Amino acid sequence: MGEYYASPEGDSALAAAAAALTLPTQSPAATDKPGYGSCDRRYGKQVFDNLHGSILLDPLALQFVDTEEFQRLRDLKQLGLTYLVYPGAVHTRFEHSLGVYSLAGKAMNNLKTYQGEELGIDRIDVQTVKLAGLLHDIGHGPFSHLFEHEFLPRVIPGSTWSHELMSVQLLDSIVNKHAIDIEHDYLKMIKSAKDKHFLYDIVANGRNGIDVDKFDYIDRDCRACGLGSNFQYWRLMEGMRVMGDEICYPAKDYLSIHKLFSTRADLHRTVYTHRKVKAVELMLVDALVEANDYLGISLHASDPEDFWKLDDTIIKSIETVPNNELKKAKEIIQRIRRRELYKFCNEYSVPKDKLEHFKNVTAQDIVCSQKSSEVLLKEEDVVVSNVKIDLTRGKDNPLESIKFFKDFGCDEKFPITDDRVSHLLPAYNEDRIVRVYAKKPELVEAVSKAFENLQVRMYGEKTQVHDTPKKKRIRSN
Repeated sequence: MGEYYASPEGDSALAAAAAALTLPTQSPAATDKPGYGSCDRRYGKQVFDNLHGSILLDPLALQFVDTEEFQRLRDLKQLGLTYLVYPGAVHTRFEHSLGVYSLAGKAMNNLKTYQGEELGIDRIDVQTVKLAGLLHDIGHGPFSHLFEHEFLPRVIPGSTWSHELMSVQLLDSIVNKHAIDIEHDYLKMIKSAKDKHFLYDIVANGRNGIDVDKFDYIDRDCRACGLGSNFQYWRLMEGMRVMGDEICYPAKDYLSIHKLFSTRADLHRTVYTHRKVKAVELMLVDALVEANDYLGISLHASDPEDFWKLDDTIIKSIETVPNNELKKAKEIIQRIRRRELYKFCNEYSVPKDKLEHFKNVTAQDIVCSQKSSEVLLKEEDVVVSNVKIDLTRGKDNPLESIKFFKDFGCDEKFPITDDRVSHLLPAYNEDRIVRVYAKKPELVEAVSKAFENLQVRMYGEKTQVHDTPKKKRIRSN
């Protein structure tokens, strides 16, 4: 058989013919950059999330994601130190933020499809809400909520610092530092939607607590910790309807909404405030307090230019301080690594009739309740954790602040009370749990007795479920 041979002249002719048939193209770089709200896929990027599947990041979202301030979220575990108890809880605020961005887009597309003309929803509104979802947690401190709720109040008494406020400050800093192409008016809309309040409620709903932030973290946290979740957020997203600048839901979804709040409360009880998770957190707070003066940790909280450098790697920063500096902080961290945690002694749930006037129990309260013991307790020997678990509205039922409608052909919105739906729903919406820990194993007996005395003094009886097991007391001596 002979070989096929093409002469150089033939190659040139074929190339010229192909060039003549090729349509002229223009690379994305050569075209004008997309405007605010553009969904030009040439400039977007697909990422795959293990919860929501494929997520398309639009061009403007990518500008924020590619900043070092946003990439920092990869080093912030969503649940802080919870992974020491639930090993699967290693997901970060980075993927949570992408998830909220995705759900915010889906919620807006649903509203635009069914009420876009009525509400005047345009691509700018869609872009704004998606970016609000993407950036809602950029101001979060290390170790979940421990930084703002446990650490800062210890070193800055009366601290009013919040990750929400820092997110707003950091957003301005990112735009200026990285010259992100966004108009000032659009930036203001991302921080707060003034004209269409319902837009702001999609990501962070201060009116009734139903928002895509909860949709994502409840599902994501349940999956990571190996817990089942019967809550179906997609039902609420498909049924939501804006009536009078307020997002309302079909009356048939009342129990689905209750499931949202009860699942969140279950996560708080079994995961977020797990007794060993709290023991680890209490120890880490002590270590951070000890290291604060040397490392100036709290100083970073006042300046967004410095704040973004704080992440979960601060533990390594403490451990690598040379010589004998921060000796006590290092010892606490080493105890955590060896699982030599503060010893849980006991806990009680505050009686229902005492909830309204309850005040947090302190280490001083425990020490002052000691009657007689071979060991004389000091305040620094005891740690008290006052746990609050509710349905997002304290003692109030959040469902009472939600408006419902009969069906999509009805223009009337109305509230629904529990007794119209079921008599099996809880009569109380808040739990207060007081837990006490001993910093040293040999103090468990003395702390447990003092804790029992405190209950008798406050309530006339011991309200804990059972006495501290003898085995734990004996083993600790």
